[in-house]
Amino acid sequence: MSETCNHDCSSCSANCSSREPQDLHEKPNAMSRIHKVIGVVSGKGGVGKSLVTSLMAVLTNRAGYTSAIMDADMTGPSIPRIFGLTEKASSSELGLNPVSSKTGVRIMSVNLLLENTTDPVVWRGPVIAGVVKQFWTDVFWGNVDYLFVDMPPGTGDVPLTVFQSIKLDGIIIVASPQELVGMIVEKAVNMAKLMDIPVLGLVENMSYVECPDCGRRISVFGDSHVDELAEKYGLPVLGKIPINPKLAAACDAGMIELFEGDWLDEAVKVIEQLPESDS
Repeated sequence: MSETCNHDCSSCSANCSSREPQDLHEKPNAMSRIHKVIGVVSGKGGVGKSLVTSLMAVLTNRAGYTSAIMDADMTGPSIPRIFGLTEKASSSELGLNPVSSKTGVRIMSVNLLLENTTDPVVWRGPVIAGVVKQFWTDVFWGNVDYLFVDMPPGTGDVPLTVFQSIKLDGIIIVASPQELVGMIVEKAVNMAKLMDIPVLGLVENMSYVECPDCGRRISVFGDSHVDELAEKYGLPVLGKIPINPKLAAACDAGMIELFEGDWLDEAVKVIEQLPESDS
């Protein structure tokens, strides 16, 4: 501590030992009680984050929990389409109200606010990051057991805003089998470590396709490297999702809540074991 210290850290740039680290986490809507927040991330687009987010919300909902999704991918918001939502979000004295799916999953996405779902979101990074923060602070989520945050790809403004503003209980990293993706996954793992966010495990999407005649698994994108990555970082592989025409059709038709498959059952078990930490 400097001899001239006035004990006002807000006006001082010195990196002294007495400086307390700032907690940048925002409080959610005052009327919301969110028990566990799980981020679903990837280092690149097109690997299936929204699919994994949707499946996790559906599975936890089926298990008797109250689940919700914050669609933080502002420029590529696909969650409403996957759940077949056409209703627009409304507001009340409690805040902005999420839209509930057919089975009760609570969803907030920028596409639930736009007049037309095909209108582009032509906003700069700080504006997008600000809206994501508002989805946390201004949305009346109610009492939610699991809130899944569908993150945009990469390690830029929005993921950084989520990591800094929302107290995450952990993240699930989504990958695909291509060897190039390994480097991207490592970037996501390293960012999480840098931000002190627990990585719960890896999920591999488009892992294989199953022959409808003989049942043999075919590695369309080559041999998987997810197990090697998981071992390198001491992480579990939480699931391997195949290329499945029925699953793709369910997403396109907005009927993801009717899917059948046990690919992410292990991922659900892992988040069920997380310690309670209400937001």
